[in-house]
Formats: sequence, structure tokens, C-alpha cells
Amino acid sequence: MKNSRFPALACALIMLTASGLSSAKDDAAIVAKGKMLVSVDGARLGQVYRVGPDGAAQVILGGKIITVPAATLSSVDGRLVTSLHKNEVLSL
Repeated sequence: MKNSRFPALACALIMLTASGLSSAKDDAAIVAKGKMLVSVDGARLGQVYRVGPDGAAQVILGGKIITVPAATLSSVDGRLVTSLHKNEVLSL
């Protein structure tokens, strides 16, 4: 009977680990082509033109393509928001 607990514990551990990994995957999924990107101060930066393999968002701003790092992106009230200010994005 003691051996029957091990598979159940192993399955529980795998499920907990997988759920932790899926949250990072969900964060990357918030970036989608066509979604409006907004700066931390509320300025509309433009629609996502392309999504990089690492989850970075590319937008066309000021006539040039700018890559906004994935690490700065989050979803706030259903909106795609970067933790950068518009002037910081322009300097990328």
C-alpha cells in the first residue's frame, strides 16, 4: 500500500510544476499581432506589427519598427502594457 502513494504524489508534483510553467506561457500569449500596445503612462504606442520568438512586440512608431522587450510587457485590465514610457520606447 505504501507504494501506491508514490504515483499520486509524483502526479501532483508534475501538475504543480506544469501549472507554474503555464503562467509564463500565458504571459507570452498576451502579445498578439494587431493588439494595441500602451505605455505605462497611458500613451497609445500602436498596434503590434509582429511578435518575436521571445514574445517581444514590434510596433511601427515614428516611421520605424521598434522592438519592445517581452520582459517589459504585461496585461493590465485586458490591455497590453509596457512598463516603459513613450520616450523610452522611442529611444529603443
